[in-house]
Amino acid sequence: MEQTMTRIYSFLPEDKYLHSLTSISTFLAKLQNPTPQTLPSIKILSKPPAFSCQVNMSTTQQLPTHHQREPKPIKRHHSAGYYVNRVRDSLTTRISKIICGIFLTLLFIVGIAVFITWLSLRPHRPRILISNFYIPGLDQPDGFENAEISFNVTARNANRAVGYYYDSVEAFVYYRDRAIGSTPLVDSFYQEPKNTTILSKVLKGATLDVNSDRWRVFRKDRARGAVVFRLDVTAMIRFKLSTWDSKRHRMHANCDVAVGRDGSILATSKNKRCPVYFT
Repeated sequence: MEQTMTRIYSFLPEDKYLHSLTSISTFLAKLQNPTPQTLPSIKILSKPPAFSCQVNMSTTQQLPTHHQREPKPIKRHHSAGYYVNRVRDSLTTRISKIICGIFLTLLFIVGIAVFITWLSLRPHRPRILISNFYIPGLDQPDGFENAEISFNVTARNANRAVGYYYDSVEAFVYYRDRAIGSTPLVDSFYQEPKNTTILSKVLKGATLDVNSDRWRVFRKDRARGAVVFRLDVTAMIRFKLSTWDSKRHRMHANCDVAVGRDGSILATSKNKRCPVYFT
């Protein structure tokens, strides 16, 4: 081994050459005669160091992957009868939809026509108003001796195609919920659609029950500014539509009317619509 080392270091200078030989000789001596102090400094590798190699590949240099193709759908071949049935079912469905559409359209048109007809033919109640109410001599202390009440009742028919048959029309005058007179207005008459009829009457003598005590109460109310009466109009009514007549209905119209100091109707009561109901 010394011969080998001599060959290796023969090209070195003499001083360095001698120093190298001395160092190598010392090292070999330690190997031949090891001591506990020298053993820890010597490490023998049983296995050579492992080398790792990491390869970075860009996305453009990645290995190609294998994609599995989806299986193609299997084409089924149907017979001619199959397609004939499909066409027949399609035509049946279309015809059914057309028939249903026509039916619903006709039903909608008929419904609108019936609704419009009902609005135009629906009977409205008669409109009763008091156009005049007068008590002459109310300012006289002894006016009860020749007391009388005159009034005008206006009846309006606002229907377009419905007429009224009035039978047994009567009028009743109340003061403080006590009847003081009554009289028939008219036996019967027919009121055409869109028509206004005025009924006039005068209560006096036997048809008017007014004495001195009641007249005195009239004058007390007059001193306060107004005397309030109630005029009730009753009648038997039938509705007429073309050739059709309804059954008879009893009509009631309750009209509150007030007169001033001169016995004439006040503006708040004149042509005021009276509530109407049937029994």
